[in-house]
Amino acid sequence: MAATPPAHQTPKQNHLLDALPAEIIERLIPNLDLISMPLGDVLYESGGQLHYVYFPTTAIVSLHYIMENGASAEVAGVGNEGIVGVSLFMGGNSTPSLATVLTAGYGYRLKGRLLMEEFNRAGPMMRLLLRYTQALMTQMSQTAVCNRHHSLEQQLCRWLLLTLDRLPSSELTMTQELIAGMLGVRREGITEAAGNLQRAGLISYRRGHITVIDRVGLESRTCECYSVVKKEFKRLLCDGAATAF
Repeated sequence: MAATPPAHQTPKQNHLLDALPAEIIERLIPNLDLISMPLGDVLYESGGQLHYVYFPTTAIVSLHYIMENGASAEVAGVGNEGIVGVSLFMGGNSTPSLATVLTAGYGYRLKGRLLMEEFNRAGPMMRLLLRYTQALMTQMSQTAVCNRHHSLEQQLCRWLLLTLDRLPSSELTMTQELIAGMLGVRREGITEAAGNLQRAGLISYRRGHITVIDRVGLESRTCECYSVVKKEFKRLLCDGAATAF
């Protein structure tokens, strides 16, 4: 079922768009198409040509890789703090990752050609997108390190916190199977880790719904990877870009 459009939906609900000078927004607004982003919708396939970029407002998009044997894992998430499709303006025009909607909602779509016209002006748009890309690379790098060196419970806490930072409430509509796929682990491991957090009074879980009861406690159980990503987004996007982080 499609998500209900939020009242007074505007491009400025995306923090990158909100950080742009007024004259740039005025050029872009006529070409920004508000689109529904239903759960599971594929924005681009692995290796496919990118023709659009997306600025989520209430949706969250997962960037993940699928192996030859079908196994997959998320390398980064993008919500209202960012843009989906950085490969386009970085010169690649395609990427081996797959972009799918993780949390249903809305966002704005822009033709890649129009983004490149603005990017090639070598002004505020280019500088903002390059800083965002560096922050996104930090998220990807930290995810790789976290998945290799930290416990599954710490990984789950990191993932929950980063997801919550992009949502207006403390509740996630998410199955354990989906979370396991994002982290690239077995469902049984997520069941055990979520059970530990629930017994500690940090979350409440019922099938398909996770509610964070004690966010401070959840932050105390996660690893340093969460704060590293959060601080880097703030450092790179602080001048005019009030990010979700």
